[in-house]
Amino acid sequence: MKTSLICTVLNEEKTISSFLESIFQQSKLPDEIIIVDGGSIDETVNKISELKFPDRKNVPNIKLLFKDGNRSVGRNEAIEKSSGEILLITDAGCILDKDWTKHINYPFIDKNVDVVAGYYKSGAKNVFQKCLTPYVLVMEDKVNKDDFLPATRSMAIRKTVWEKLKGFDEKLSHNEDYAFANKIKEKGFKIIFSKSAIITWIPRGTLKQAFIMFFRFALGDIQANIIRKKVIYIFVRYVFALLVLLAATITGSLLLFRFLIIGFLVYSIWAIWKNYKYVKDVKAIIYLPLFQFTSDLAVLFGSSLGFMQKVGSRKFLEAVSLLKK
Repeated sequence: MKTSLICTVLNEEKTISSFLESIFQQSKLPDEIIIVDGGSIDETVNKISELKFPDRKNVPNIKLLFKDGNRSVGRNEAIEKSSGEILLITDAGCILDKDWTKHINYPFIDKNVDVVAGYYKSGAKNVFQKCLTPYVLVMEDKVNKDDFLPATRSMAIRKTVWEKLKGFDEKLSHNEDYAFANKIKEKGFKIIFSKSAIITWIPRGTLKQAFIMFFRFALGDIQANIIRKKVIYIFVRYVFALLVLLAATITGSLLLFRFLIIGFLVYSIWAIWKNYKYVKDVKAIIYLPLFQFTSDLAVLFGSSLGFMQKVGSRKFLEAVSLLKK
């Protein structure tokens, strides 16, 4: 079956060369490569155009397309222009294991397989990034192969399935692949997890970048009408803490203030306890609680903004409908 590798790019001048090199080093090359640029203003396009192809037989040329819009728009554009029966989807900023295309394509030998969810690991270069990793990726010891949803970092899908799902939702700019994966699951398409189809994802390098990432994830979920249990738990924790703080402030109760301090310490220790095994560095004692609180606050703000947008748009539509009467 013919395969089309597709991805979108936007200002990826620092990562695009290593990403493309990892594609050309595949043990099994895709039949075509389609990249959609969403309006880069750096050297991304020039680097793609100037790339020298390796001295290998049957190396596919890169089809570089231009389409303004979010990742959903770009992916749909690439897929519409593709000719492969199997779509290999990944993201710039990642590095593909040399056997990625081989392993992610193999399950399609079974005609009943509709989607293959590949795995992803961290390319952390320092303790900061190692500590961030378990807050973003599904760690290896927590993988449930029977319930592992595909992410666009590492997935493959039959083009016919993409057509039946009517593509990625172009209204979604954040966490759109999670919404797409949920549609796949809801429609009952057969998903196979391939632990051997590995890509390496490079974690964010600053706390600000991490906050923005978590914020976008949370906002994207609400925009896609997805409410995760862990988000509800976060709101419950912080609403409870806020109520205790208000009560302590109003009453001047030292007992309540002590309760808050103990709660803060226990929560911090819990953040260290659950993730220290992935880092094993004394600096993690600082970074892990820091990421716990950073991700919590980003989820609170992102989800709240998403809810406000939902409520605001409903009120606007109600107002418009009243004016038409």
